[in-house]
Amino acid sequence: MQTIRRSEERGRADHGWLRSAHTFSFADYFDLAHMGFGPLRVINDDTIAAGRGFGMHGHRDMEIITYVLDGAIEHKDSMGNGSVIRPGDVQRMSAGTGVMHSEFNPERDRATHMLQIWIEPNVKGVEPSYEERNFPAAEKRGRLRLVASPDGAQGSVGIHQDARLYAGLFDAGERAEHALAEGRQAWVHVARGTAVVNGQRLSGGDALAVGDEAGIVVEQGENAEVLLFDLPC
Repeated sequence: MQTIRRSEERGRADHGWLRSAHTFSFADYFDLAHMGFGPLRVINDDTIAAGRGFGMHGHRDMEIITYVLDGAIEHKDSMGNGSVIRPGDVQRMSAGTGVMHSEFNPERDRATHMLQIWIEPNVKGVEPSYEERNFPAAEKRGRLRLVASPDGAQGSVGIHQDARLYAGLFDAGERAEHALAEGRQAWVHVARGTAVVNGQRLSGGDALAVGDEAGIVVEQGENAEVLLFDLPC
């Protein structure tokens, strides 16, 4: 089974300082056909104006991953963490019993383009925690690099769910394969550029849902940045 989710089909929000595309139902965008995919609940494709951002607000019982494509995002939270996340960094915040945080674009003259990803945890009420790692472009070039996993394998950030997130950069001549174990499914999101995924040409913002397949093949990329979510069915 393969199903394409085109970029233009996503929900949209334009708040002036924030332009967002919602892969799944979020805020004022509600679509019963797109409530999530397995435990993957949110992929918000956000563009935040210079000097603007989200003030302090709360979350609980959610694994929140921030993936910056361009620019920077300044994070502060009620656990005392504060940092600036840039391309190559992956930030994970386990909201658990509850956490407050803010996210601002610290740049004076450029917008920030980022993905905010929510994954439902397989355990609730954990103590909130925070983690970030840098994954250089060389580690993602022409391959799918593990960046989030339940056990922190290969230096990835750890999440409270049997889910694995891989990131890759692909240009012409580069190809990567990912096997899917029995009882697993995948969501492949092309963050930018274009690539062929299991024979389907996808452009920035497009995604491919894959189930009952042996695996995933990513190839024929053109300035492509690809995220692959390996998820339980």
